[in-house]
Amino acid sequence: MIPAKRLCLAAILLMAAAMPAYAHVGIGTTSSFTAGFMHPLSGPDHMTVMLAVGLWAALKGGKAIWAWPAAFIGVMLGGAALGMAHVPVPFVEPGILASVVALGLLVALAVDLPVSAGVAIIGLFALFHGHAHGTEAPENAGGLQYMAGFAVATVLLHAVGIAAGMGLGVRFRGLARVAGATCAAIGVGLAFSVV
Repeated sequence: MIPAKRLCLAAILLMAAAMPAYAHVGIGTTSSFTAGFMHPLSGPDHMTVMLAVGLWAALKGGKAIWAWPAAFIGVMLGGAALGMAHVPVPFVEPGILASVVALGLLVALAVDLPVSAGVAIIGLFALFHGHAHGTEAPENAGGLQYMAGFAVATVLLHAVGIAAGMGLGVRFRGLARVAGATCAAIGVGLAFSVV
């Protein structure tokens, strides 16, 4: 078995060597609730990160079950507001790709961090996701509807991740960890444009 430190180092090096996928800005319709709701379901980066947040929260249990998804939603919407206001945030696309790998690894390794540390990590990644989508949304009511749809879909994906993690329980905890490893692998695939 590969030690966790080596696995994390390898993932970081792969991310540093990869070119960003630029999978967000200017893609598809961004001016309705339905478009916003469907967007997280349209790409592996969105689905894997949002499911991983739910899975990791379920693995941690306690306050993390509500605090980590709430942190993602809240900071994502704040990042969207920054994007809609054209406030630059550096490293958005690499940050999104890193979120897929990092959150996948956190689930795969069942990393047990304090709830506050998880909030900080999840919040950082949520900022990147929110900013990317705020940048592509129009600065009118259609843009607000788009973000509302995106937020609702995100809540539902977090809930699916939590339900899956809790449903698997202690007996099948390994399956949740396999899902995390799959998420990390998808992130590496996206970084190298193989997924």
